[in-house]
Amino acid sequence: MTVLTTILFYFFSALAVASAVTMITRRNIVHAAIFLMTALLATAGIFLLLQAELLFIVQIFLCAGGTMVLFVFVIVLVNPNITAGLMRFSRQRFVAAVLTLVFAAQVLFAIVVGRTSLRLPAMPLSISPKNAEAVGDALFHQFIVPFEVASVLLLVAMIGAVVMAKRRGDAID
Repeated sequence: MTVLTTILFYFFSALAVASAVTMITRRNIVHAAIFLMTALLATAGIFLLLQAELLFIVQIFLCAGGTMVLFVFVIVLVNPNITAGLMRFSRQRFVAAVLTLVFAAQVLFAIVVGRTSLRLPAMPLSISPKNAEAVGDALFHQFIVPFEVASVLLLVAMIGAVVMAKRRGDAID
């Protein structure tokens, strides 16, 4: 592993963790969605550093692209003023603090145990391009019909959500 790779790994890791923490602490749902996308893109950068090009592309297209499109639809269709009122955590601060301490203890324990007792063999960093080629070939030749059926079902679900929101009386422009 080169020095640049190590620096980039720590950069993407810090960006993913910081974005995830910022995402769950935002009160504005649009800002939370933007930080979610940043965390997903930072994870894709880690996959690229590991030379897992297929996982990198899947992370970009499915997670960052597809998930964010669905979140944007939800944000547009649901009145953000209603959800802002539902997302108040004033009475749950004690429970959140206790759960944060428990989670921090678990992470600290995992780090200590991982450094002292577990020595896993190093994984090879080269992934054969034949794997991505085989997945693409199977997806677009052998499984083309289920792939297209899934895409049509997602389209019908999005249209159904718009129709249901319009019937409810919401203004969708």
